[in-house]
Amino acid sequence: MDVLEDPESTAIVARARHQDRAAFTALVSPRLKRWLRIASAILGNETDALDALQGTLVAIWSTLPGLRDASRFDGWSTRILVNESRRVLRRRVRTRVHEISLNSSLGSAQATGHSEPDDVANVDNRAALEGAFERLDVDARALLVLHHIEDLSVVAIAETLGIPEGTVKSRLFTARGALARALAEEIPS
Repeated sequence: MDVLEDPESTAIVARARHQDRAAFTALVSPRLKRWLRIASAILGNETDALDALQGTLVAIWSTLPGLRDASRFDGWSTRILVNESRRVLRRRVRTRVHEISLNSSLGSAQATGHSEPDDVANVDNRAALEGAFERLDVDARALLVLHHIEDLSVVAIAETLGIPEGTVKSRLFTARGALARALAEEIPS
């Protein structure tokens, strides 16, 4: 996932490095949904995720000529996305806009007029998990998202973030512990 092995893909990166807009579009378009998913998971809402994605695209465009190894584009660009998500999270104001998903269990239960006890429990647990996740720092969020949602290996995360594998393992352990403590605070006893 981190290394582009397809010669055609590395050729597109090479063209995009020389500010070829069509090549840049061909390079980033297939990655947009994945990047938005990662940013949304880290930041907690689509609005901030779109801001991070926009900043990521600008940063990639402006720094792409300096990318030495075209085959490392995926890891390099994901690192830019994580850093941009950190920047958005740091400047986020205290006021939050809570987005409501139309696909949520509660939404469908209210739409049909039926309320299943399991649906309400799932919504409560999801709300508690989201609240606990918001308590984590951006580095912990990024690691948990990359490992558990994006299903990247420890080795891939280490390459993406430019840190040693042992550090990834240690930080994942710490992030999981922090999430468990935050979740315990979110769920009333």
